[in-house]
Amino acid sequence: MKRFLPSLPLTAAVFALWLMLMADFSPGQVVLAAVLAIVLPLAASLLRPKRARFGSLVAMVRLAATVLLDIVISNIEVARRILGPQSALKPAFIWLPLDVTSIHAITALASIITLTPGTVSAELAEDRRHLLVHCFNLDDEQRAIARIKQRYEAPLKEIFR
Repeated sequence: MKRFLPSLPLTAAVFALWLMLMADFSPGQVVLAAVLAIVLPLAASLLRPKRARFGSLVAMVRLAATVLLDIVISNIEVARRILGPQSALKPAFIWLPLDVTSIHAITALASIITLTPGTVSAELAEDRRHLLVHCFNLDDEQRAIARIKQRYEAPLKEIFR
């Protein structure tokens, strides 16, 4: 069954999204949605060199809560800084050393950094040991690195084993 449906959640998502996008639940569209829901995950599985292995579900929930809280706080902080004097801003790039090695964990970390207002992941080093991050306002590089590693990277190490 794993060969036929490599990812049941992806299969269900493709099926549902196709029908919602078409806004047509005729038999032909349902059959087309079913075919796409089977073919697209199969094709995607051929492109994916390595499947993610998940560890702690509790760490996932904690990380999601942390990220949501940080997004809200960062939105407020960025708005406050934008409305303040421009001379007070200190934008900078930093190279974040990575302890995670899984491409899935690195991708999740880069996504979390980009989702959080005020930071954007810009580049992954060729050796995958450093991530270039742009900070909208950077007061202390070492504190920013420590914060990212403690709040995001540490839980990702628990999640992607």
